[in-house]
Amino acid sequence: MSRSIEPPRVTEGAGYSDGHPLDDVQYLECKIILKPDRFDCRDSLFEFGSLLAGPAERHGVGLSTRGFGREPLKIREVCFFDTQDYRLYNNAFILRRRVPYVDGFAAGDPEIVFKFRHPDIQKAAAVDVRPRVAGDFRVKFKCEALPLKDAVGGVRMLYSHNVEFGFSQVRRADPTAVETIVRVLPALGSLKRSPGEKVALVSQMIVEEVLQDIAVLDFGKGLQSVANVALWRARGDHRPLVGEFAFQLRFKRRDELHRKAMKRCERFFVAVQRAARSRIALGATKTGVVYRLQGNPPRSHE
Repeated sequence: MSRSIEPPRVTEGAGYSDGHPLDDVQYLECKIILKPDRFDCRDSLFEFGSLLAGPAERHGVGLSTRGFGREPLKIREVCFFDTQDYRLYNNAFILRRRVPYVDGFAAGDPEIVFKFRHPDIQKAAAVDVRPRVAGDFRVKFKCEALPLKDAVGGVRMLYSHNVEFGFSQVRRADPTAVETIVRVLPALGSLKRSPGEKVALVSQMIVEEVLQDIAVLDFGKGLQSVANVALWRARGDHRPLVGEFAFQLRFKRRDELHRKAMKRCERFFVAVQRAARSRIALGATKTGVVYRLQGNPPRSHE
């Protein structure tokens, strides 16, 4: 059943164990997962963007591509880590490391991203993703809008409760040990574990993400977003894995999400699906594609 694109509110509850109130959604990210076969050069990323013009015009969405041809590609290395039996992913947790590249070289501290992603907003909100690390971290609670699993032209919702922090903040002897990870990420404390157990690279795959910003979308009432197209490919042989078209709205207060602008956003998102019908990978997520590379798919909450 198709859902409205407007993020629901988190029901007020008792909060987390230290009394901190439950986090509420402050991001809406609209994503369309794409078959990767037609992304074979930088121009092909902009070529997908040409599909946006018709939906934008029909639904009153401002679309500006000016200057994006001069914007550089963004390259990141993405690795997922899990137990041998995919215990994290089977319980709706995702653990990954991201490394940005600038001019061909790794730049800055590798970023750890830990998330609980679930179709139930209350379950997502109830998980306290805050880490035990030295220094700052950033919590992001996102509402992710995707096409329906089995049909083009609708909306399904996932709720992604994330935290991001630097790898150097994990001051432990063995960062791959499950006991270390549980100490850093207490949200995983309820999972079963064995002495000496470690996590490993999921599907033995290091992903190279190629991302290009392609346009600014203006939905009116102050709601604007930069749209991008991304390709995930295998590091080494550059085998294409999955593509994605996405744009994100960030808000601090719900009254920023003007109803007419949100309806315009929803209609545009559905219209882009129809324009890109033959290129959509229904039912997929980028994370799910990586987990399924070696068969025996895990139980997915996505």
